[in-house]
Amino acid sequence: MSAAVSITLEELILMKAEARGFSLLPRQPVTSLLAGRHASRLRGRGLTFEELRHYHEGDDVRSIDWRATARLRSPHVRVFSEERERPVLFVVDQRLPMFFGSRRAMKSVVAAELAALGAWRSLEVGDRVGGLVFNESEVVEIRPHRSRTRVLRLFHEIVNMNQRLASDQRAEGSVTLNDALEKALHLAKHDCLVVLISDLDGADAETRRLSTLISTRNDMLVAAVYDPLGATLSGAPGMLAADRGELWEIPSHAAFTDQFRQAFQERVDEWQKIFRNLKVPVMPVSTSLPAGQQVLSLLGHRARPS
Repeated sequence: MSAAVSITLEELILMKAEARGFSLLPRQPVTSLLAGRHASRLRGRGLTFEELRHYHEGDDVRSIDWRATARLRSPHVRVFSEERERPVLFVVDQRLPMFFGSRRAMKSVVAAELAALGAWRSLEVGDRVGGLVFNESEVVEIRPHRSRTRVLRLFHEIVNMNQRLASDQRAEGSVTLNDALEKALHLAKHDCLVVLISDLDGADAETRRLSTLISTRNDMLVAAVYDPLGATLSGAPGMLAADRGELWEIPSHAAFTDQFRQAFQERVDEWQKIFRNLKVPVMPVSTSLPAGQQVLSLLGHRARPS
């Protein structure tokens, strides 16, 4: 089966029907990625102080304000309300390295699908949705807002860049992953959820620095898109391989394939360790399976075996 090379606005709109059964909030079922072995610092929506009032039977004793209690000589509790609208910023990679896929869809298409699923779900629970969509020539900014119109604008920018990858008018320039993260850092001041959707091509020490700064003031989640064939390289010696428009010959020595696979895995392990140390969850998403199915498996409730 050939891989889907591009996506349409209509397809992203229709993904609203799949955006259910999972959550981007920290209160997760035990089977969720966000409730996994490595303690996530996902905090969810912030809390706003509302009032100081007398303690009533049944109140959580942890909410008692002991200073106010001592001052007023009777038990008092601090009352908070959960902020209804949390800004969610989707950073969507549509660069040329994302235009690769051997099974169901290109990485660029999967990234678009993930953004759609997350955007629809965020809007449904009352969050503000925005994003940064980038390719080699530009980073388009959509400021978070709680409206269907803003979600559709995000989709429009994603589709525009996505379809350019499959055309003869591919973007040219020097925009990098770090440029997009730099803009995310300035846009997400605090208490946002920043969802990076990328294959992490070009990630380096600066990527780590920017991710550290973003995750210090905000929640962060990384959807690492990969293609199974991209993790290996098979072919007879002398065959030509293409990478971002560059042609090169597969070496003749037999160990090359194993070395290629090992190098890929070492890089994956390195970035998983970096994000784990930052307490940033990493969600690996393959191009070979439906995006909605994988999101539900990683972030949703799994059916219990009968």
